[in-house]
Amino acid sequence: MSTIFQIDDKTALVLEGGGMRGVFTVGVLDCFMDHDLHFPYTVGVSAGASNGLSFMSRQRGRAKRANIDLLEEYHYISPKYLIKQRNIMDFKLMFGDFPEHIIPYDYETYAASPDRFEMVTTNCITGLPEYHEEKHDAKRIIDIAKASCSLPFVCPIAYVDGKPMLDGGITDSIPIERAFSQGYDKAVVVLTRNRGYRKKNHKFKIPPFIYKDYPHIREALVMRSIVYNRQLDLVEQLEDEGRITVIRPQKTVEVDRIERNTAKLTALYEEGYQVAEELLHERVSR
Repeated sequence: MSTIFQIDDKTALVLEGGGMRGVFTVGVLDCFMDHDLHFPYTVGVSAGASNGLSFMSRQRGRAKRANIDLLEEYHYISPKYLIKQRNIMDFKLMFGDFPEHIIPYDYETYAASPDRFEMVTTNCITGLPEYHEEKHDAKRIIDIAKASCSLPFVCPIAYVDGKPMLDGGITDSIPIERAFSQGYDKAVVVLTRNRGYRKKNHKFKIPPFIYKDYPHIREALVMRSIVYNRQLDLVEQLEDEGRITVIRPQKTVEVDRIERNTAKLTALYEEGYQVAEELLHERVSR
């Protein structure tokens, strides 16, 4: 655990992705909403982007319902969607029916918020991260969130403003440096892995027919684990120096990126809530 944080106009909230491990972040954000915490700037990647949207619209419990309750009801993660949609997940349901009908997104509250929110994608042409803000165009909001969550190899390329995009986690999984570049000198960083975790630097070759029109995204995918591990090094260094607060799972994470076991997901959500609650209690007691 990190030093006790104080939120002011220079404090950013940084949300890592991690697929279904993002339910840990959902627990943290629900706790934050229960304590009426706001941040002047939030940046989210992949699952951190989609779950962050519900935080920005102050819809406490919405992301939990989407990630756990409706997963059990609709089973929207399945290899069968690879055949139907060329996607491991039912994006038509998740980014269509969910926000529009099943668990309507509160676009008005989001638009009225004075707080900034950026979502990270990876540009397939340049192989570089892009940071998007949108509060008024509902279609563009969904396009950005969908692109940020489009996992390589198992999801189709998505488009934002006509540009081909994939998961922001390919190039900037933990955008702490982005937050600093925007003028925020303090940060609360929510991770979905235990401290000390590092990706194995497996050398692999991408078959030539995959992303053949996008050589830079192929390069970014090869470098992905190296870039991510460097970011984890930086986060732990900043944490040890007392410059940032990091909230992460304390128990060994047993949830997979495309986890479908709702009991495991519920336990990780509850841990996220508990870890955040303990940190806030310690903050108040100081």
